[in-house]
Amino acid sequence: MNIACQTWYDVRAFGQVFAFKKGKKNDDSEGGDSVSIGVRGPVSIQSAISLVPVDVSSQQITKSVNLETNKKDPDKKGSDTMGMKHRVEYGAYVSYGSVNCQLAEKTGFSDEDADKLLVALRSLFVNDESSARPSGSMNVESVVWWKHNCKSGQYGSADVHESIVVEMDENTGKPIVVTKTSLDGLEPVIYAGENK
Repeated sequence: MNIACQTWYDVRAFGQVFAFKKGKKNDDSEGGDSVSIGVRGPVSIQSAISLVPVDVSSQQITKSVNLETNKKDPDKKGSDTMGMKHRVEYGAYVSYGSVNCQLAEKTGFSDEDADKLLVALRSLFVNDESSARPSGSMNVESVVWWKHNCKSGQYGSADVHESIVVEMDENTGKPIVVTKTSLDGLEPVIYAGENK
């Protein structure tokens, strides 16, 4: 486990389940069941939730697939030539996460690793183009980052997450971070997304 955590950032941060086959028995027959070794990672990131209900646009598209199994007529198209493409015209999403210090000590996740995580979150969609997510269609508006002054945390994760609220700006239509509750001794730092 230690070698895997030292070697791979993703294992050190998010954990991993390693599955191994048991060795052969003395009589050279296959050993029993396999064994799995789990590494609990300190980084936890929740699924993103939409701030407001989204409208899904659907468009019928034409697709065509050659049926190579038809030896008599290799140019024959498949019967499934129509399909649907669904997309969200605009959506604003919020996600929360945390880093558990006790688990970080076990995997070797360091402050430098946390800095790398912050950089990755700020530039999440940079150079991540696809047909479903064309260049510039998704971006990170901001990342709110707290750093506690003790291993156990000054406040619980729920209190920290609930101390801010993300609202839609009526003028720009973009999400903005609003401090709902001030936490004594724990100030959030708001980083702008890096979308270049």
